[in-house]
Amino acid sequence: MPPVPGIRRGTPEFLRANIAFFLSAFSVFASLYSVQPLLPMFAQYWVRDAGTASLALSVTTATMAVALIPASFLSDRLGRRRLMVGALTVTALLGLLLPLAQTWWQLIALRTAMGLSLAGIPAVAMVYLSEEMDADGLGFSMGLYIGGTAIGGMAGRVISGILSDLLGWRLGTGILAALIMAAVLAVIILLPQPRRSVRDPIRLPELWRRCRASFSDAALPWLFASSFLLMGAFVTLYNYAGFRLALPPFLLSHSAIAAIFLVYLLGSLSSTWAGGLSQRLGRRKVFWALVTLMGSGMALTAFDSTVITILGLAIATMGFFAAHGVASAWVTRRARTGKAQASALYLVAYYLGASSLGTLGGYAWTAWNWPGVLLVCGTATVLALLVAIRLAFIPPLLEPEQPAQAPLAQ
Repeated sequence: MPPVPGIRRGTPEFLRANIAFFLSAFSVFASLYSVQPLLPMFAQYWVRDAGTASLALSVTTATMAVALIPASFLSDRLGRRRLMVGALTVTALLGLLLPLAQTWWQLIALRTAMGLSLAGIPAVAMVYLSEEMDADGLGFSMGLYIGGTAIGGMAGRVISGILSDLLGWRLGTGILAALIMAAVLAVIILLPQPRRSVRDPIRLPELWRRCRASFSDAALPWLFASSFLLMGAFVTLYNYAGFRLALPPFLLSHSAIAAIFLVYLLGSLSSTWAGGLSQRLGRRKVFWALVTLMGSGMALTAFDSTVITILGLAIATMGFFAAHGVASAWVTRRARTGKAQASALYLVAYYLGASSLGTLGGYAWTAWNWPGVLLVCGTATVLALLVAIRLAFIPPLLEPEQPAQAPLAQ
């Protein structure tokens, strides 16, 4: 059969798909990170220490990591769109239940379940885009999706943080959950049916073979390592920035700290910009520079100045989202077989980094305050830079990295 054409840039279907994926990314990351600005509140009123309070976020990222490979398995059996829509719907419903939690461990149980449902979107989204989008529009769409993760993460933090400061965390998170439900309904209406992906009901031994195949590639394991290190450093930075900015010499309110997450808008712009730049210059030439940009921003937060600290957070945010956008597109283009599994493994490392280094940073904060947090972040970023330099010397694949695929039977 002749290859089915991808979704071309400039068509109504291209617009619908990009809006749907932007809203999907928004919903996922607003749900995931809505509790991050609330960690100081949880530590003060519920659990008393930063490390335990961080579990409200860490358990979600950890269960996401555990569920990503099973989610990729289900996406091959059920279809990309069906899994995405189902996962988004369950996530929105759990978000509506969150304000009803009466104890700390009820909240943790709901956040754990949310991690399982959230896994269905990132495990599939980048694969869907790489399969369905025409090559000329893939970089833009991937960058816009990553931008949606930035805006979603920002909106979840800002809305829940400010509203929780003014109205209490229950009402604040409840209003955010209602907004996410509205976004999910829009995704259900707009998301096109896939045409080029193949429903592939593989068995568990084949799933294991495809996962192992990713580790036989020269570049993919290094990309997985960079994912663990970059995300771990970035989440650690923001988990405890709120704790620091609430103390002298800053003494910022919860609303002011939540408003700082508006710098995520820069992350959205930088990821889209980096997607186009990497297509022009090559991923190997820009990835290490973006990691360096992220590390330089983190270093600025060492100063006891509100302006310089916010500037450092902004620069680190730009570097992180740009690097993540380049690396995630690199994975889906590099994988020959088992694209869904390669993408899922990248995200397994991503969220394991967030949960493990994010919690470690809490205990570093308790022991050494902000220098301890920067020790965790800085070590991870330096290691990520070494990985990026190693990736620069790995030659590209000679054959086409994304062969044409048969249409999905509906």
